[in-house]
Amino acid sequence: MLAADSPPASIRRVAFFGGSFDPPHLGHLAVARAAHTALELNTVLFAPVGAQPLKTHGATASYEDRLAMTRLAIAGEAGFEVSLADAPRPAGEPNYTLNTLEALRLGLGANGLLFCLMGADSFLGLRKWHRAAEIPFAAPLIVASRPGQNMDDLRTALPPSLRIEDKPMRDETRGGVQLRTFLLTDTVGERTVLYLLPGLDVPISASEIRQQIHDAAQSGAQPDRNGQLPPAVADYVRLHRLYL
Repeated sequence: MLAADSPPASIRRVAFFGGSFDPPHLGHLAVARAAHTALELNTVLFAPVGAQPLKTHGATASYEDRLAMTRLAIAGEAGFEVSLADAPRPAGEPNYTLNTLEALRLGLGANGLLFCLMGADSFLGLRKWHRAAEIPFAAPLIVASRPGQNMDDLRTALPPSLRIEDKPMRDETRGGVQLRTFLLTDTVGERTVLYLLPGLDVPISASEIRQQIHDAAQSGAQPDRNGQLPPAVADYVRLHRLYL
């Protein structure tokens, strides 16, 4: 079943935006704002993950710190909410995106339309995810790509059972944000769509930010000298002495 681009006004359009948010930075906000505008979303759910299956070493900051920083990062942003959907599980088992999406979709009911928002880096690792081929059917993907992103890169990131059309069904600009809509098909003919935001150039890396904060602490410089964190998040990092 294909997701409607312009459903009735009674339908609530929600995007799940999961990740470590270690820490949440301006790149995360830029991706969420672009998706919110282009897909006419009611809500973007920022969901810090408890245990990411593909990151066996875990996050650097605790879940509680990452949750607190995410709340600070999105404070005052209309349509942005923090979600506990990917909170740590009681037995410490991994959080699988498919399970989270299925639970969220059940909670939304018939009056909700769920999407799964991710950056290009996350999408390029999609093939390694748990039951990856089912994820785009649980919630259509919104992928924040970079200018000039090669379609072959996107194609090779998909599970082998999924095929993406060479040309977009639509290529348009909404609210100043470029949006391309592609058709995805599986081996039994089921179809869904993939939304690509190809014009985002936000090369901000959480791992580089953590390293910069660490290096700054050694030299006595400001922890966020490049201004890549929301000010409230930078203050939290400094107050709680994170990433040192």
